Amino acid sequence: MARPESQHRQAEYRQAGRSEFGRTVRRWRDRVCPQAAGLPVGGHRRAPGLRREELALLAGISVDYVSRLEQGRATNPSDQVVEALGRALRVSAAEREHLFRLAGLVPPGRGSVPAYITPGVQRMLDRLSGTPVAVSDAAWTLLLANPLYTALMGQRRGSERNAVWRTFLGAPSRVRHSPQSQDDLEVSQVCALRAAARRYPADQRLRRLVAELRARSDRFAQLWDSAAVGRAEAGRKTVDHPRVGAVTLDCDVLSVAGSDLRILVHTAEPGSPDAERLALLAVLGTRTLAPAEDREQPRGSATMGDGRSGGA
Repeated sequence: MARPESQHRQAEYRQAGRSEFGRTVRRWRDRVCPQAAGLPVGGHRRAPGLRREELALLAGISVDYVSRLEQGRATNPSDQVVEALGRALRVSAAEREHLFRLAGLVPPGRGSVPAYITPGVQRMLDRLSGTPVAVSDAAWTLLLANPLYTALMGQRRGSERNAVWRTFLGAPSRVRHSPQSQDDLEVSQVCALRAAARRYPADQRLRRLVAELRARSDRFAQLWDSAAVGRAEAGRKTVDHPRVGAVTLDCDVLSVAGSDLRILVHTAEPGSPDAERLALLAVLGTRTLAPAEDREQPRGSATMGDGRSGGA
């Protein structure tokens, strides 16, 4: 049994680790240019980097949780949270490993589904700010999405970041489906997940996902056990957006050689009503992302706060 003073010392070490994790996130947040991350830039900014609400948006977590992490008040961030923060902060491979260790976690090993996004893929997303683009891993978990993709499809957090989980256990999406297209989607996703499970048998997160889906969805269990065959095909999607209405887009899925990443690119036919709606959504999404203190203030008005906290 550990002595009281030993337990106290261990608690101090854990608190010091949490504080250093928060300080590191805060420092690295300052070095990320909002414009490079596809976020609107304008108005007065007290710091050159990302605000907390911007980091929260990019990482898919709440602003309050980002605040508590930075202040050392949140304990034991999950590996999913650390991974998401690392992507949003555009860390290198070595920095990613350091961030995991500061959180008291073991960095994902070679047997895990790859989740690291290379600088080249990151730069490509930066240059496609006018196109809804997202990156998923081999298990169809959303790793990164640019602001226009988020504006189009909605914010996704927690289990909702996995497309297979959303299909079988989540709320209906904004994408229209016929009975046939829904069936094709389910079959292709189960096949993709089975293939990922074969390639990465040691990935515990993937094993937990499959176990949950089999336990909670009879349809998933049926397809999984029947070894149904299918694959995702490029095609057209109609998205029923609550603000701009129906938008029909071509969806292409690109593979990144050597990383098992999938890039989802949505484009509209130039000059079409869908392209106009997408352009409108880009403006509306930008305004939604811009905090009130970043918008133009009437001359002589006061701006309150430092603009680093607010609603998600």
